[in-house]
Amino acid sequence: MEIPSLKQVVSQEEWQLRCDLAACYRLVAMHGWSDLVFTHISARVPGRDHCFLINPYGLMFEEITASSLILVDAEGGKLTDSTFPVNKAGFVIHSAVHAAREDVQCVLHTHTRAGVAVSAQKAGVLPISQQSTFVLRSLAYHDYEGVALHDEEKPRLQADLGSANFLMLRNHGLLTVGRTIPDAFLNMYLFESTCEIQIAAQSASELTYVAPSVLEGVAASAKTQTGGQGGAFVWPALIRKLDRTDDSYKT
Repeated sequence: MEIPSLKQVVSQEEWQLRCDLAACYRLVAMHGWSDLVFTHISARVPGRDHCFLINPYGLMFEEITASSLILVDAEGGKLTDSTFPVNKAGFVIHSAVHAAREDVQCVLHTHTRAGVAVSAQKAGVLPISQQSTFVLRSLAYHDYEGVALHDEEKPRLQADLGSANFLMLRNHGLLTVGRTIPDAFLNMYLFESTCEIQIAAQSASELTYVAPSVLEGVAASAKTQTGGQGGAFVWPALIRKLDRTDDSYKT
């Protein structure tokens, strides 16, 4: 599959963003979070009013490259030539978040078995792991309304997300946002780990809950753990790991 390189066509800033977003797709695939071709990650392009990059619908995540990503406007119009369509449900969800959250550059959505399983539980995320404490400090919920194909759902999704960085889509999956691509990825790593641990713990004996007093100090702990860098602290190591495996995402 030949896709012409856009490296000499777009700005240096957009090219770096494309490389980081393509890397994020590859990392999601590497961690086993992709659902064939049915989930999506987007990144806002600075200086382009509510325009963002999203995957070409039909490519596996491990196939996505910097040049294959599609730039769309606020109405879903393709601003990049591509033979691939844009996932309608993906556009509805991502355009809603980007329109409501100017502080967000990246939106990441998954349909993993553990994530969907916890999203179907009435109590949602339980404070039973260290990972869960980081999620619970900024977690919101959105009730399932069917496949997200209708613009009418956008205001409700926006209201439910509010200022949170983690959104549990009931009976559907997980969504994280970040001021950068690394932040959104690290948030999803914590969210997915939280759900995997919860499902595993629930298969055993009675659960032990984290004390509420511990939850109150989580924000400071998170900042300390990453030296105040957030996702940027782990991103270089993730890129090195990805490059050792396959660096074709940069094309």
